[in-house]
Amino acid sequence: MTNNWLNQFKDWNNYYNLIIKGLKVFLFYLSVLSLCRVIFIALLQDYMGSEAGPADVWLALFGGTRLSIQTAGIMTVAVGLPSALAAVFSRRGGKWLFKVLSAVTAAVTMILFFASIPYYHQFHSRFHQLLFNTANDDVYALFVSLVQEFNLPLRLAGALLLAFVVWWLLNKFLAFQLAERLGAGGRLSALGRSGIWAEKILVISILYLVARLVFFGGSLSWENSVSWENAGITRDAFLNEAILDDYQAIYRGYRMNGRLLSSEGLDFTTRQIQELAAHMAGKEPDSNNLADYIGRTAQGPLVNKPKHIFLILSESYANWPLLDKYKKLHIADGMKRIIGEPDTAYCPTFLPNGGSTVSAVTGIVTGLADANLYLTTMPESFAGPYPTAIAPQMKALGYYTAMWYAGPATWERIEPFVLAQGFDQFRGRGSMPPESTGSVWGVDDEYLYEAVLKGIDPERASFNVILNVSNHSPFNVDLSAKGFDARTVMAGLPEEAKGNEELLRQLGHFWYADREMAKFIKTIKEKYPDSLVLVVGDHAERYNIDRTPNIYERYGVPFIITGKGVTPQLLSSKAAGSQFDIAPTLVEMIAPKGFKYMSIGSSLTSRNTMGVNYAVWLTRDYYGEADIYPLQPIPIEANGGAEPMDVLEMQIYCDTIRSISWWLPKYGNILDESLMEAKK
Repeated sequence: MTNNWLNQFKDWNNYYNLIIKGLKVFLFYLSVLSLCRVIFIALLQDYMGSEAGPADVWLALFGGTRLSIQTAGIMTVAVGLPSALAAVFSRRGGKWLFKVLSAVTAAVTMILFFASIPYYHQFHSRFHQLLFNTANDDVYALFVSLVQEFNLPLRLAGALLLAFVVWWLLNKFLAFQLAERLGAGGRLSALGRSGIWAEKILVISILYLVARLVFFGGSLSWENSVSWENAGITRDAFLNEAILDDYQAIYRGYRMNGRLLSSEGLDFTTRQIQELAAHMAGKEPDSNNLADYIGRTAQGPLVNKPKHIFLILSESYANWPLLDKYKKLHIADGMKRIIGEPDTAYCPTFLPNGGSTVSAVTGIVTGLADANLYLTTMPESFAGPYPTAIAPQMKALGYYTAMWYAGPATWERIEPFVLAQGFDQFRGRGSMPPESTGSVWGVDDEYLYEAVLKGIDPERASFNVILNVSNHSPFNVDLSAKGFDARTVMAGLPEEAKGNEELLRQLGHFWYADREMAKFIKTIKEKYPDSLVLVVGDHAERYNIDRTPNIYERYGVPFIITGKGVTPQLLSSKAAGSQFDIAPTLVEMIAPKGFKYMSIGSSLTSRNTMGVNYAVWLTRDYYGEADIYPLQPIPIEANGGAEPMDVLEMQIYCDTIRSISWWLPKYGNILDESLMEAKK
């Protein structure tokens, strides 16, 4: 018995046969998942938009197959590995375990597929976060609803019947010997040991290729890997959902729900929030309605109302390359020229909403600060726009609102999120020019700007938020083809950084993003001279030349306004702010006197002199960490000369912004402790 057990480890043929079997199981599962996707699209094709065509369908099928490579690999390991281990001790036991596990896998796969059809009918989505909220619902009522409304018994019976067919086909496929049917096995054997080894080398090579494709999500390297976050590559929302197989859709829901559960919020009482909000508004704390404190009245326009407004949210566009100390790098020359023009205002003391792009998106779209809430996963975010959301307020001023994103519409649920927050239109990667190049995160900036220019209706006033992605890893823009002068940048680097090729490549992508943005602004001014362009970095903490940058250089992003009627003096000389201050700044620039709006931020054209985010704060003269009590101001200019600041007022401001941004999206305008209990 022991010798037989040991001999199985020594016998190469056992491993070889297992590899062949594993590859066949993988191919079978990939085929099943791909066929399910085809059927899903065929059955629900009425959900496709009018713009979707055969090319979009083929793109969805191809992208979905790539994504399902990983799923099929995991399914193969889940079924094959326990069976292989069991076979070491008992060959018969291993076979029976394989049959049981493969039957269970077939049943689960078919049940999920059958369930995905009514699920999409109901939610216009494959399985998502709501799936994990079942425990919070009336489970009995939910079960009755499934039986009565979705004919659960019949669907379950159909799924199990089809699962048996799938399981039977799998076993038939494993028993089928293609090489013997074609006579290939005999011909290879006739070649002797060399033929046998050639066959084995070929099989091992295929295994290696499949393993890499599974590990890197349908790609040979992580730079181009496919995941549920970047799979939405078509211009149609339904097809983007169809790209996900049922297992990937469930995984998406699991991750989204996990992010929501980790959003524990902050610790403020309703009385504290009331007092903080009243202090910010300069009122008495005599109302429990936040609307009474965050309501604003425009003071009158500072520029003529522009026909088109473009707000560029630029990936990793930090402020430090714009500083004089880094001028020898020449990676920000494009925007420096824009800043130097007489129709441009520039605030060098500005903070992103958080350390990630999604925080910047939520800050601009909702007008709320990052308060440890994952807004793109919260059900409340999809019930309707928050009162501070930018799109409804721009629509009230007569603008058609659109968001343009270089990447997939499925990333962070960005498309349904911005539409739920009041935008009229969303355009993602599927709407970009067909010849676009780019990375797994989206098309190169030049193609995004091209799409925006082609998509603007000259006769319709529009407000456009543009989110680019080129200045983001894997940093694969062909810089030499774009004209990047690496030697000039290298000459501007300190000696210790001159040999850092990775840093040079990153700086080259900043140069590319800067150049394309400046070109786009120049084109806009020529084509639409009465337009207004605002530029802000989404975040900054990605790379610096200084290995230990201070808070100002590590976190700061620029805020730039350029266009007809703008002057360098438009913004206050002491202006500082954060991304949630953009909406009130814009409203106060263009809105008629008396226009009513809501905001937790303030306009940089007048009163706003403080910026704050999840980690740090700053003014025109100082910066510091937001979670140190008491705050410890550090001068931005090392030589001093700045006026002393009111540390207590900054602390109150930090708490005010955070507390309102925590309460409002979770519980609404009314400050009532019982609402917290009701949500638990």
